[in-house]
Amino acid sequence: MEDYRSFTAEDLADWDFPVADEPCMDLPPMIGADERRMHVRAYEMWLSLLDGRDYPAIADLDSDALGEFGPYSVLLDFAADRANPSIAYLGRALREEGELGADVATVADVPARALLSRLTAHYAEILENRAPVGFEAEFVSHRGQPMLYRGILMPYSSDGRAIDLVHGVINWKETAEQALSPDILHAITTAFAGPARPPAATPAEAAPEAAIEQDEPDLAELVEDARELAGEARACEGRTHAALYRAISLAYDVALAAEADPAGFAALLAGAGIVPQARAPMTPVVKLVFGRDHDRKRLTEFAAVLTHARRLCLAAGMVESWLTGLAGGIKAVVAAERGERRPALKVDKIRSARMMLGSAPARGLVDLGKVADDVVLLIARREEDGRLAIVSRPIGERALVDRALQRFNA
Repeated sequence: MEDYRSFTAEDLADWDFPVADEPCMDLPPMIGADERRMHVRAYEMWLSLLDGRDYPAIADLDSDALGEFGPYSVLLDFAADRANPSIAYLGRALREEGELGADVATVADVPARALLSRLTAHYAEILENRAPVGFEAEFVSHRGQPMLYRGILMPYSSDGRAIDLVHGVINWKETAEQALSPDILHAITTAFAGPARPPAATPAEAAPEAAIEQDEPDLAELVEDARELAGEARACEGRTHAALYRAISLAYDVALAAEADPAGFAALLAGAGIVPQARAPMTPVVKLVFGRDHDRKRLTEFAAVLTHARRLCLAAGMVESWLTGLAGGIKAVVAAERGERRPALKVDKIRSARMMLGSAPARGLVDLGKVADDVVLLIARREEDGRLAIVSRPIGERALVDRALQRFNA
């Protein structure tokens, strides 16, 4: 979503870009498959409502469309105030998690330690990127409970141009504290110790387990398996998409494995005579799996599918079921990826920053007399005790203030 190169060029590199440029974060170690699938299903629902438009219509998003996402959803309405949108709908699960009452009517009303604040904190990205935004991270709730969450924000419009409403879906799982008190740890150890412990395994006894670990397929074996599936897909071409989806899914697994073993991947590319492309890392993957001489247009589409799957942070083994359940299959994914690369409309960052400052909470209040401008600059000196002493008059020169606001909204 942060890279908007054109899709009009014929060069394959323009259809792809480095995975490092993708907006998705590294996956937290304990995020569950259910949380990930809800995020993906919500995005698929948004895609299904596009109907050839840049944004789905608000009228298409009714209570029936929310379905399973309802309890985990929030709808932000920008009609009255784009700097502080109102909350048009808040799902039961999110309301209960944050212990939120009926008085929470706008984004500014959401407590900082409510999980909902993690979702609403990203709404400015929607207005700037004009595309769905996904995110995931760790969080400590107002109850002091650590949790892992994953969410997505998706834009809607009433006229096809302006974003009037944003639908957010967030799911989470609570994690146990890492440290247990000594008495609890002792009780658990005693309970599971049993009357006697088996003797330690000898090296000969441990050998079979080590052999099993060594039997796990490496990157080269994964590539060979993917090539076999690609051959089956060519044999079934025109009759069914199932074999092709399996091949693309395993090609995506190869891409993930290549990230973990760049040296091994480079060796495989060199052996196949494929030149790595820093701007298009998925293109060498599909060439390695489907062959350098495969139809160029099809290779382009396959690379776009892998790039979009990476954009969604899909885990290994998820692409086949994702493609199978998605209306339009590969063509729909390629169209969605093109939409992500479409140049964003120009955003007035200075005006946006002024609007956000208009409703931002005050960090401190000082009386400097009458000030004509709504937004001014103040120069402060840090004192020895850490406090800030304001040492300048209010500076309201437009050019200086605008330069500062550009940094504020960067």
